[in-house]
Amino acid sequence: MMNLQGSWVAMPTPFTDDNQIDIEGFKLLIARQIKYGSSQLFILGSAGEVTLLALEEKKLIVKSVIAYMKDRAARGLKVVPVFFSAASMTTEASVEFAQFCEAEGADGVVFTVPPYVLITQHAAKTHLDTCMSSVKIPCGIYNNPSRLGVQVLPETIQYLAEKHPNFVVDKEAMPSVEQLVQVQRLCGGKVKIMCCDYPHYSIVIPTLAVGGTGTANIGGNIIPEEAAKYSRPWTDMTIIEECRTEYFKWFPLLQELYTFSNPVVIKAALNLLGLPGGHLRKPYEDYAGAKLEHLQETMTQMGVIEKYHISNDTIEI
Repeated sequence: MMNLQGSWVAMPTPFTDDNQIDIEGFKLLIARQIKYGSSQLFILGSAGEVTLLALEEKKLIVKSVIAYMKDRAARGLKVVPVFFSAASMTTEASVEFAQFCEAEGADGVVFTVPPYVLITQHAAKTHLDTCMSSVKIPCGIYNNPSRLGVQVLPETIQYLAEKHPNFVVDKEAMPSVEQLVQVQRLCGGKVKIMCCDYPHYSIVIPTLAVGGTGTANIGGNIIPEEAAKYSRPWTDMTIIEECRTEYFKWFPLLQELYTFSNPVVIKAALNLLGLPGGHLRKPYEDYAGAKLEHLQETMTQMGVIEKYHISNDTIEI
């Protein structure tokens, strides 16, 4: 169906000063990702403040992004697959939004177990099974127990992989190499494993080492070209050595970007680059004071602002 690999960037939702969805800002951020080698994009995830968006806002984003990608293709510009989160509080709402994305022409959708309700593993399997059965487009799961409260076990992922040919990617966000090994062992490559770049977990290198195909990251929002380098699947020793070098080099910046939960620091960093990050919706608080100054110092010292500030960049939208 789709061979997802490399850097899959989880994008923030830019807002205008009057708190509307910044569609033109979205276009610029997407064009920048494509320019610097990101392989896929993920929209409406936790980095996109999805729980703070109204349903009509989410639908507007889906429609606008798909229309923009079609326009790029019509103009002969490069496009990449875009997945949207269909996660909702109920199975029915998840199915409904996934079917909306499919009808609009989305490349794929991502499901999670519903947050907060703390369902059993059997209920999680039934929920994800129902969601995947509702669409024909490629789909994935986001396995993030720290935010959702429930881990999707490797045996559940195996069941889903054997039943659903459109289940193409498992995004793992938990500090367990055992989980990575078991998913790879049980699924045998039927589902691509990609991982978050949260430095406290540090599962990027283990994921690639066990046969994962890339990262589903937030770091690529700020250093897209570098994230693309350390997210490549390990096919030869040159790529392995370059991955280690790049990942170790940029690890301090990743630590900085994860000082608070996404997308607090990501939006601050985008704003420092002159890019349309915009403000955070309440109850988030914008990054400010000494921490923001330290972020700016880090980005300056590492050459990020010099390379990526919009005043020094040329992006074809």
